[in-house]
Amino acid sequence: MRQQSTLQVTVRGTVIGGSRPLICLPLVGDTRAKVLQEAKELIGLQPDLLEWRIDAYEKVENVVEWLSTLKDLRKIMGEIPLIFTCRIDLEGGLKKIAQEKRLELVTAAIESGDIDIVDIELCNEEEFVQAIKVAAKANNVKLILSHHNFKETPSEPFIYAKLVEAQTAGADISKLAAMPRNYGDVLTLLSATHKARNEAVQIPIVTMSMGPEGAVSRLAGGLFGSDITFAVGLQSSAPGQIPIMALKNAMAPLYST
Repeated sequence: MRQQSTLQVTVRGTVIGGSRPLICLPLVGDTRAKVLQEAKELIGLQPDLLEWRIDAYEKVENVVEWLSTLKDLRKIMGEIPLIFTCRIDLEGGLKKIAQEKRLELVTAAIESGDIDIVDIELCNEEEFVQAIKVAAKANNVKLILSHHNFKETPSEPFIYAKLVEAQTAGADISKLAAMPRNYGDVLTLLSATHKARNEAVQIPIVTMSMGPEGAVSRLAGGLFGSDITFAVGLQSSAPGQIPIMALKNAMAPLYST
């Protein structure tokens, strides 16, 4: 049996950090019609969670417009938990958005009542992170604090420290994604995850090694302490994501006990 998170997170009856790692699918449509159609198709694949990458949305700065889309998205999703992400361009965001605007739109999503989890990066200014923390707590939205490196895999101590930093900064879930240059880098990430889970991080952890070499981390990361893995439904949001049905079939024997 895999090691569970000491402090689990429950949203809409879904337990993050429990007996099995959860599978999340990204929504990356760039228009209202595409996002809603994508959602209708993805729920048929029975993911545990969905993530809306609002930074892929064509009218991302038109808050009134996409809030309407978000409300309809929630109706389609029912009780599937929704992660809301406006990824900063420095860490893989699909658009460059001014920080003031990012704060406005992330806060609007939190206050809408239609999202369950928000993902923001540790690299944001302290004032930005604090404002999101306050809004999330006031609206019962869980907070992911994340770090992404699309160029390389940092050292094991660095990965460990970042996972701890997110917890110390007040995250409900600690997340890190890195790009491997070889299979040894994948082992580095998995080892750091296992160490953090066993030594210091009590909240749920999400780690992944990206690209083709890192695909094994999306499959077996849960054995080392990662609590969510990201798969492909219709479109991927990061390199190395595996189609959900293939991922489910491969994961089944690993987490059957």
